[in-house]
Parts: sequence; structure tokens; C-alpha cells
Amino acid sequence: MDSRVYRLKVILRGSRPSIWRRVEIDADVTLFRLHEVLQVVMGWTDSHLHQFRRGSTYYGQSDPEFGMHRENERRIRLREVLRKPKDRMIYEYDFGDGWEHDILLEASDAVPGGPPPVRVLAGKGACPPEDVGGVGGYDRFLEAIRDPKHPEHREMLEWGGRFDPDAFEIDEINKYFQKRSRRRRDA
Repeated sequence: MDSRVYRLKVILRGSRPSIWRRVEIDADVTLFRLHEVLQVVMGWTDSHLHQFRRGSTYYGQSDPEFGMHRENERRIRLREVLRKPKDRMIYEYDFGDGWEHDILLEASDAVPGGPPPVRVLAGKGACPPEDVGGVGGYDRFLEAIRDPKHPEHREMLEWGGRFDPDAFEIDEINKYFQKRSRRRRDA
């Protein structure tokens, strides 16, 4: 039986220069699985809440405390939300920092056999450190670590550790998904 593979472009909104990834993924994954994949490909640590949004529909985990209904991301398939090339949605991670990612369906192709493993095709830029304060906080962080005379230079280096804003390890990310795919086949 043929599977469908989607090519997605994921762009971290407001990042300058743009931080982005191009990913191939099975169209039949749940949105929750897509969340897990996005955490790895972007470089986040899955330490915060998240949700997806397409139009006025929200997907994630409903929380009566916030009074907001979300469609259950564990029951909704990616192919049900993004149906054709140029369809888009937003993935929001860490409601405090407000990281929003544009997800664009670039292509949809049939592939023979079972679903292929997730594969990152390209990307640019390191993921910002967790809890840096959103896009504005990230800009201030970069300014401080780049300028030894900046009043927060030492503090930001101690907090953020060694940080290269241009780093992006595509091979390491793809090795992770290949290993995970092999473990599933062997189980």
C-alpha cells in the first residue's frame, strides 16, 4: 500500500535572520506526533505547552482551567488539517515566550510501501535557548553574547552557555530519526 509523504517548511516567526527547517514526514501522523517531531527538528526541549492553529480551530490538549476548547491532537491526522500544497497552519510553543512557527505544506507525494522515516532536507539557524523571552529576548541575548562590552555579556554567556546562532546539525537530527525508525521496525 502506498503512503503519502509531506514536505513541510517550518519557519520560526519573527526570527531575523530566519530560522527554518524543511522536513519530510508521513501525512498520516497525528498532530501530537508532529509536535514531537518539531521539538527535535527545531531543537526545543519539550518543556512547555503547545498548540496548533488553522484558521479559528485550535488543536492540542483542552484545558478547562484556561476555558479554551482544542481539538484533540492525538486523534487528528496531519493530512486532515493540511490537505494540499500551500495549505498552512501555526504551531505555537511556550505560551509565555510565544514562539510561533509557520508550517507550510510545500508538496505531497505518494511513496510505495510503508511510511518513510522523518527526514530533514534543509534548514538554517540554531534554535533559540529555552526561556530566553521570545523573539525580543532572543535578539537581546544575541546582542549581549556578541559584544564583550555589553553590560549583560558575562551573565548571558553563563546562562546560555556556548551558543552559535548559525549552528544547525542536519546529520545529527536525521541520525536520530533513522535510529528511531529502526527501533520501531525491530520491535
